[in-house]
Amino acid sequence: MTPRLPEDFLRVPLAHRALHDVTDGRPENSRAAIRAAVAAGYGIEIDVQGSAEDDALVFHDYGLERLAEASGPVRGRSSAELRSVPLRGGDGEGIPTLTEVLELVAGQVPLLIEIKDQDGAMGPDIGGLGARVAGSLQTYQGPVAVMSFNPHAVSEMAQLLPDIPRGLVTDPYDPADWPLSDATCDRLRGIPDFGPTGSSFISHKWQDLGRPRVAELKSQGADILCWTVKSPADEAQARRIAANITFEQYAAPNLP
Repeated sequence: MTPRLPEDFLRVPLAHRALHDVTDGRPENSRAAIRAAVAAGYGIEIDVQGSAEDDALVFHDYGLERLAEASGPVRGRSSAELRSVPLRGGDGEGIPTLTEVLELVAGQVPLLIEIKDQDGAMGPDIGGLGARVAGSLQTYQGPVAVMSFNPHAVSEMAQLLPDIPRGLVTDPYDPADWPLSDATCDRLRGIPDFGPTGSSFISHKWQDLGRPRVAELKSQGADILCWTVKSPADEAQARRIAANITFEQYAAPNLP
């Protein structure tokens, strides 16, 4: 039986990469941003990338330059090195591991974990990151779900964590926006992997929520989340279709 999202995931807005604001010392996916989201009662969306030894580090980009005081690929460094690399705009804290973030959240708010594509082309070469994520989640108590743009990563989670809700991150896949072949974009645009991956939800680009395939999945019982809303006006429009939002750059109403 396909596990469904707990009700909190459809009720509590999800802070994108946690409640980040570098002007207040809270970089994306940082411990400070995690603590702030928990204190505000928001759900949390985070990203995980793999270190050289496939440890799960909570970090969005494939390269270190934009977010950390270092350069080069995340996968080019060990977990120990990454933990010591300061995040830009923070208070000297390094990149957190997934295990550290799980300890901080501790089931207090919903936690949505995006496993970043490790193949580079949304293919099957996903490495060992999924297994590390699964290992960290084996004993976690609290509302949690996993998702990925890469359907192979979602299928792997169905095998490793069959009782944890899983979903696809989805997009209109304009080839101009993706380092993918036109054929891959055309395929993924139709969200063909929803059923085969045993997904129960999608998180779709909010500006594209009017896509007929989204309406079809919703009519079939899929939960529709969306990314990334950046204003109250955009939220009002997104909520015409989506059950919940991922947000940043403003204080989303924490709905009852």
